[in-house]
Amino acid sequence: MKLIEYTVQKLAMMAGISTRTLRYYDEIGILKPARINSSGYRIYGVNEVDRLQQILFYRELGVSLESIRDIVADPYFEEVKALKEHREKLLEKKQHLDRILANVDKTIAVKEGRTTMSDEEKFAGFKQKLIDDNEKKYGKEVREKYGNEAIEKSNSKLKKMNQTQYDEITKLGEMVLETLQAAVLTGDPAGELAQKAADLHRQWLSFYWDSYTKEAHAGVAQMYIDDDRFKAYYDKNQPGAAEFLRDAVFIYTGISNILR
Repeated sequence: MKLIEYTVQKLAMMAGISTRTLRYYDEIGILKPARINSSGYRIYGVNEVDRLQQILFYRELGVSLESIRDIVADPYFEEVKALKEHREKLLEKKQHLDRILANVDKTIAVKEGRTTMSDEEKFAGFKQKLIDDNEKKYGKEVREKYGNEAIEKSNSKLKKMNQTQYDEITKLGEMVLETLQAAVLTGDPAGELAQKAADLHRQWLSFYWDSYTKEAHAGVAQMYIDDDRFKAYYDKNQPGAAEFLRDAVFIYTGISNILR
């Protein structure tokens, strides 16, 4: 059986990338050639072709080269499992693009006078992506804590928001983070700035929730500490912010630290 091999130029042409990209992949150790021939040219075999395909799959999904290098270099890396994961993520991406495409088609029909479209429909695709992303990241834990009915009501409320409401909640979310960062510097969760952050956080949550309760508010704040992903989100720009927010919310709601 004839051994199939490719030079940098041939592999780059086949993969639709530049030769410079292949050389860079070699330099950073993410894709080494199978060998260097007597003339000094990089030569790639079947294994390298398969690895390049995996790399390009990950790049299509927005994964950084540093992360890809760690993934494919893992001795426990399973190619078939990775391909199935690629397929699942690409299907999610396709579903999102299909929703946006349908939205664009309907918008064209509206502009041409062939149909009508509510303000809520104009942003349905974008809000659905937000819901899907949240479900993927936190869905299991949040549903276990608050139940499917509460989460479905929250998602329904988000879908019905008009653009003004959506812009307002986005702005509120930014204000929570900005005020929280400033409050952490005071070191006083009972202080005026910290309590303002807690109140902004209440307003932000209330956009999503069917109804607000102090107990639920305190429970969410505690979850920010219990779940490393939430903790990392709030601590990203200000270390200790998640715990500070929890303490501020406990004071704001009058809920004791029995929830800790």
